[in-house]
Amino acid sequence: MVDSVMLGRRYHFRSCVNRLAICQLTHARRGEVMFPRVDPQTVPSLIEDQMREVDRVMIEDLGIVLVQMMENAGRNLAELAIRRFEPVTLTVLAGRGGNGGGGLAAARHLTNRGVNVLVTLAVDPDLLGEVPRLQYEILTRMGVPVSSEPRDADLVIDALIGYSLRCDPRERTAELIRWAEGRAVLSLDTPSGLNVSSGEAGDPCINATATMTLALPKIGLLCAPQVGELYLADISVPPSVYAAMGLEVPELFSAGTVVRL
Repeated sequence: MVDSVMLGRRYHFRSCVNRLAICQLTHARRGEVMFPRVDPQTVPSLIEDQMREVDRVMIEDLGIVLVQMMENAGRNLAELAIRRFEPVTLTVLAGRGGNGGGGLAAARHLTNRGVNVLVTLAVDPDLLGEVPRLQYEILTRMGVPVSSEPRDADLVIDALIGYSLRCDPRERTAELIRWAEGRAVLSLDTPSGLNVSSGEAGDPCINATATMTLALPKIGLLCAPQVGELYLADISVPPSVYAAMGLEVPELFSAGTVVRL
């Protein structure tokens, strides 16, 4: 009798431990535990003009070229996509500029890691900027599928528009934003259609499941519901760049190149 009671208790304990482990694993897969957390109140946030100055200093003063920053962004975006969403299939929506180039770099890393990737461009390949076109040409040589029409997938990467939004998205970009509505979306730097300085959403605007912003958070992302889960990724901005702008930035990436805000 006593032995059977003890065995029952042990079985119940093990079952509880197993259920707890499963819950913790599920919790981790949802991005809650996997990435180090940083209190956003301890991190300075930028407006568009300040981020533009960061990019200028990186390129013109330090010689850290756009393709290097794009590579860092793409690699971190791929890592976040895999660890947070575990996609088997993935569609990248890429615009003509640097944001699109980061998405194309991510497509390469994701393909190399076994994800079934399809790329859809918002413009004709001939209209891509110089560095994004380089990323696109690498993908075509790799044989990564490119289609004028997006494909339903486990995850959509939104790399259509970066921080330099000037007006409501138009034409093909607007069509792709509307197509993404209701799907799991990971946005690069900002949800396309969102003003990063004011937080005002254009028409249309991506409603992201998660957003990975770069270097420092943009002030308009902090309260906008379109952002979803907010992550911050390292693109190798030296502390001296921020110091020259009068910004006190804590050590953000000592525990990893992507953190959760």
